[in-house]
Amino acid sequence: MSTPLPPLDGHLFGPGQPCFGCGPDHPYGFHLTFAREGDEIVTRFTPGDRYQGPPGIMHGGLVSTLADEVAAWALIGLLGKFGFTASFDAKLHKAVRIGVPLEGRSIITRDARRIVDVAVRIVQDGADAFTGSFRFVVLDQGGAERMLGGPIPDAWKRFCR
Repeated sequence: MSTPLPPLDGHLFGPGQPCFGCGPDHPYGFHLTFAREGDEIVTRFTPGDRYQGPPGIMHGGLVSTLADEVAAWALIGLLGKFGFTASFDAKLHKAVRIGVPLEGRSIITRDARRIVDVAVRIVQDGADAFTGSFRFVVLDQGGAERMLGGPIPDAWKRFCR
């Protein structure tokens, strides 16, 4: 049996990083952590009341946000790179229930160095609630700084192409 890898989380990007999905200190964020399981990145999350749209159901836009975060961490956890979402295709198969644990999984389906494609599944109660494909652009430091409109934090530099 292999030793589990330590969790991957927003602490990799330094203190005070603002990500809604993985920022450990974000006041309303998901505070997601991730683990590598073979060629996949996995997170487990139970959506709370603050994330609902219709009563008892997680807001569909936030389900997509969760999936985007799971996809982004495939690049970080599997490639050691940071990418910016360029496009995605999503299918909501069933409502994601508030208060019910879910599992998100991502796998890289194509790595062309500057462009990376990722498949994502979100499962709740043993059934697919969401499936999607995401495309990321992986930038060098200069490109990342142009995208952000200023210098990138020092802790991010190692994740540039």
